[in-house]
Amino acid sequence: MNFTYEDVAKMIDHSLLNPTLTWLDLEKGCLIAREYQVASVCIAPFALKHCVEILAGSTVKPSTTIGFPHGCHKSEIKFTEAMAAIDDGAMELDMVVNISKVLSGDWEYVRHDIHNVVHHSQQRGAKVKVIFENCYLTDEQKVRLCEICGEIGVDWVKTSTGYGTGGATDADLILMRKHSPGNVQVKAAGGVRTLDRLLEVRALGVTRCGATQTVAMLEDAKQRLGMVAGHNAPAEAAPGMY
Repeated sequence: MNFTYEDVAKMIDHSLLNPTLTWLDLEKGCLIAREYQVASVCIAPFALKHCVEILAGSTVKPSTTIGFPHGCHKSEIKFTEAMAAIDDGAMELDMVVNISKVLSGDWEYVRHDIHNVVHHSQQRGAKVKVIFENCYLTDEQKVRLCEICGEIGVDWVKTSTGYGTGGATDADLILMRKHSPGNVQVKAAGGVRTLDRLLEVRALGVTRCGATQTVAMLEDAKQRLGMVAGHNAPAEAAPGMY
């Protein structure tokens, strides 16, 4: 095997963003993430504080969304939302670009919108993933976003929210890795539901994936690695939007 359990577990951002998840579902999802020691839990903002409490003492980072899912919040609202999330304990943020402004070619607005959140979040010790929603964009627009994100120094560029018409394609992941500087990582979201797919995108340079099928993927990894399989936590939460 060309991977360890930690290699694949620490690629996963366990997604708890489906609006139909109950409070019990959200708690179960956090416990699953903690048991399997994934990279982070990406949870709806209102539940973030509770997520932080559940993950305390583990290596799993609490994270949440900004301007989700369509990116059309005013920049001031995105900034306020980001600062409030960090106050609540978020260590990572997944922020959606203003898709309308990208499609309109208003790159100065787009740059300010991203920079306003990224600069102040990083100053407070939080990392930021910038979501493009590639299914609506041309390759030229994706490349320009990679360039802007590189110049700003975002932590990850990310393919999609899960609310658009498409997810993470190989072509997009290759393009984003090619046009992002080495210090900017790539996150795949949408369609990564099996260990084989996780390993495929890993080979393309992806370091994080948004996922709901965490248990299935990591139990598969355990079996392939000859580890003791078995899941003792509550049943996996209902699928999210990833």
